[in-house]
Amino acid sequence: MKNLLTNPQPSQSDYVNAIVKLGSRVYEAATVTPLQKMGKLSERLHNNIWIKREDRQPVNSFKLRGAYAMISSLSDEQKQAGVIAASAGNHAQGVALSAKQLGLKALIVMPQNTPSIKVDAVRGFGGEVLLHGANFDEAKAKAIELSKSKHMTFIPPFDHPLVIAGQGTLAMEMLQQVADLDYVFVQVGGGGLAAGVAILLKQFMPEIKVIGVESKDSACLNAALEKGEPTDLAHVALFADGVAVKRIGDETFRLCQKYLDGMVLVDSDEVCAAMKDLFENVRAIAEPSGALGLAGLKKYVKQNNLEGKNMAAILSGANLNFHTLRYVSERCEIGENREALLAVTMTEQPGSFLKFAHVIGNRAVTEFSYRYADNQKACIFVGVRTTNEAEKADIIADLTKNGFDVEDMSDDDIAKTHIRYLMGGRVSNRNERLYSFEFPEQKGALLKFLEILGKRWNISLFHYRAHGADYGNILAAFQLEEKDNAEFEQALTQLGYVYEDVSESKAYRYFLR
Repeated sequence: MKNLLTNPQPSQSDYVNAIVKLGSRVYEAATVTPLQKMGKLSERLHNNIWIKREDRQPVNSFKLRGAYAMISSLSDEQKQAGVIAASAGNHAQGVALSAKQLGLKALIVMPQNTPSIKVDAVRGFGGEVLLHGANFDEAKAKAIELSKSKHMTFIPPFDHPLVIAGQGTLAMEMLQQVADLDYVFVQVGGGGLAAGVAILLKQFMPEIKVIGVESKDSACLNAALEKGEPTDLAHVALFADGVAVKRIGDETFRLCQKYLDGMVLVDSDEVCAAMKDLFENVRAIAEPSGALGLAGLKKYVKQNNLEGKNMAAILSGANLNFHTLRYVSERCEIGENREALLAVTMTEQPGSFLKFAHVIGNRAVTEFSYRYADNQKACIFVGVRTTNEAEKADIIADLTKNGFDVEDMSDDDIAKTHIRYLMGGRVSNRNERLYSFEFPEQKGALLKFLEILGKRWNISLFHYRAHGADYGNILAAFQLEEKDNAEFEQALTQLGYVYEDVSESKAYRYFLR
């Protein structure tokens, strides 16, 4: 493994040799996980589909492989001083268990708003926890600072040759379990797993196509591929927090750019649908990032009309907050085109609802919300169970033919996250502006919001619904005069929360404005 650490750009053979040598060492802590056939999904998609069950690892994620590979390779002097890492999730647990297995001290720096379930898990694996900073970047800066002052070795989550090689042991198992794979789909966060898997598969079975899968809301590799070098994303969404990385690693980018055969981007609804498939097929409860690879596989099959292929995806982890499942159950139907959300405008008169019901016929209505606005037109929010995209188009065509104005809201995030749970009327103030915010799920978040924004300007709408993530999605409206714009923008900057002006949302136009 000497070449792996001394070469500035290790070769493919350097990595493969390291993966083979690290194999026996990694299994001192990790286990060989099954590559399980997904029978129902295989039949539905007309391809043979397997899922690599990394949720079966002792820390319920693949991260143990890379962490143990690096920590076990440290010198005696480095081991004596201990290791340190920054993480709010799976990497933290992988480092903690690896250190415990080797009898080393491990300090994990976690953001202050990290859910207690994750903090307790790290402590349960023997790690010491330091809560510091409002976000991961602040926690990482503190960890690097402490690594220097305490002479502890910093264990990066993805961008290190030994970590990459450790993750590559997963691919060696896959080749031994199903030798005739045509495609392998790998989720990408920082790129360590994708790089390790791709470099090993391309050495022994170059005909296998390795496809990277990213969340549309945190596609740092896709952005780097477009620019030709790693680049910072302005913002990443946190639903799939295991892959919520702003910048791809330098070494992982070099390897992914060279060895991946393609990329697929998926949205949250598609991830939720994949989580449902995993439960229904193999009774696995994946975290969102854990289901990302399968979501990409399904989308790739549809985009390329593939049939009869042998395909595998990686269930990379299963460490999720239980309450996240509420959000997943609500969104998975939309992700599979099994529910259409529609804004339907009808005449405000007796018999309108009956006429609407006749058009819908025997189709199952999942949602129906309406509040009187005036004596001219009524706008209803309705959900209808569908079997595919074509049926949704038929419903819209039938309603339009019968004199109803219809707007498809199935892809409108404001509608899916807020409107379907919001009851109330319209506001007459034309100076209202609507914003979406990400609130950190920690004490004082709402108080800070109100202290900065709620005393100077009237809040005319506020909606929040928890779904178990580290951050909550909030919809808020303010009554603003044009002269307030500059001062309000300064206040938003002072607040420091991620926000977006969504005043032009079609859901807002139909139901709230």
